[in-house]
Amino acid sequence: MPFLTIFAGRMGKLMLAGAVSLAVIGMPFVPARAAEPAIIQIPSFAPIVKRVLPAVVNISVTEKSDFASNDNGDDGDQGLGPNANPFQGFPPSPFDQFLRRFFQQQQRQFQEPNPGVQRIALGSGFIIDPSGYVVTNNHVVQDATKVTVILQDGSRHPAKIIGRDPKTDLALLKIESSTPLPYVSWGDSGAAQVGDWVVAVGNPFGLGGTISTGVISARGRDIHAGPYDDFLQIDASINRGNSGGPDFNLEGQVIGINTAIYSPNGGSVGIGFAIPSSLAKPIIEQLREHGKVERGWLGVQIQSVTPDIASSLGLPKQEGALVADVTKHSPAAAAGVKQGDVILSYEGHDIERLRDLPIAVAETQVGQTAAFKVWRDHKEVTLHAKIAEMPANIEMAQASAKRPSGATSSSMGVRLSSLTPELRRRAHVPNSVKGVIVTHLDATSPLAAVGVQPGDVIEQINQKPVYTPKEAMERLETARKQRGPNKTLLLLLNRQGVNEYVALSVENGGAEKG
Repeated sequence: MPFLTIFAGRMGKLMLAGAVSLAVIGMPFVPARAAEPAIIQIPSFAPIVKRVLPAVVNISVTEKSDFASNDNGDDGDQGLGPNANPFQGFPPSPFDQFLRRFFQQQQRQFQEPNPGVQRIALGSGFIIDPSGYVVTNNHVVQDATKVTVILQDGSRHPAKIIGRDPKTDLALLKIESSTPLPYVSWGDSGAAQVGDWVVAVGNPFGLGGTISTGVISARGRDIHAGPYDDFLQIDASINRGNSGGPDFNLEGQVIGINTAIYSPNGGSVGIGFAIPSSLAKPIIEQLREHGKVERGWLGVQIQSVTPDIASSLGLPKQEGALVADVTKHSPAAAAGVKQGDVILSYEGHDIERLRDLPIAVAETQVGQTAAFKVWRDHKEVTLHAKIAEMPANIEMAQASAKRPSGATSSSMGVRLSSLTPELRRRAHVPNSVKGVIVTHLDATSPLAAVGVQPGDVIEQINQKPVYTPKEAMERLETARKQRGPNKTLLLLLNRQGVNEYVALSVENGGAEKG
């Protein structure tokens, strides 16, 4: 600054003049010593890295290349499937166009898509048990036909997918080894503070075993990627291929799992998002025990309470979750929740942010009766609901509840419904498509093993058209009870207007998709 420069120059002249005067009378000049700056001790991360690096793995995934070309230069939402939008159904974010699932797809940016040709994609993960359980992102393995885990010593191990949870973007794999494997333990992300150091380890651009360091930039980030957003924001350099890689605290414990970045160009700009360990650990435990995640479900559609809404409803302050709709035949409907209610608290915990409610309900044990307070007619009302299990596809459950005609098979783990106009609209099924629609599918269903999803329409079974849920279920059960070699079940599916055949081996439960 000019003022400081001039001031320093004048002081310099004054000090020089004083030195001359003192020299004349023979007195020594001792210049004033500037105050020494405080020294900040930066820790060495080498001991942590040496301890945890052997447990961090590279994940190689073979996928069938069926993605769509993207002409705008953006490689899209990688690993979520063709034309997938991870933010669909949630409030828009000003950052949506810059948010990336940073799963490195080899050759995706440099070659035209070639449907039917398999491609190799790379991600990261970490071992949490010496017997070989590996944690990674769901979007790393969800489209996989083959998964290989590569250890730091270069050894390659075929991996089995134990379970996936798309809602939190987590997946659990299992590899086999004749000797105990190196592993890492979970840390407490709840104790992590903004400004704390983090060490990110992963496989960016296929380079493997790469370390970057930074700090926690923010907590509780909602990037509109799902109903349970509660991300840690970190500034450690992470890029494509880091998906599923761990973030460690200074004790060498996992406090986050890298899953997305904010980037205008696809590369790291120092804004990354990690799933906190407090959210990931119980999800992984459920996947390990059951192969799926069981979540509580209340059955309400909610929105934020704005100042104007709070004023119009007579709320003392802007808080809670406004009920925009109540699903028929849901726990909320049975409890007497009404459209226009504001849910203020759940099981004694105040609902300060909109996402507080879905997180709290999801963590409630299925079958438990939960107490919650709502604001109705300018006063608080306490209600009680017996929490049910969240349907695999809530939109399908909402639509089928309005007209509950269908058939269920516990042995096949599937519920089929008539293809009503409402279901057509929600599943984006053209009017020309005939058949029955899948409204619920258990994670253990043999149909799930071959890629069938809620919202798919079954048009044919063994090349014969089906028109009613009862007819379709009878054919599925008949085929399931068949005996003998090479017995297969051939389904013609339609997913959002696109037909695809799926073959299911009846004899041994194996499956192939073609």
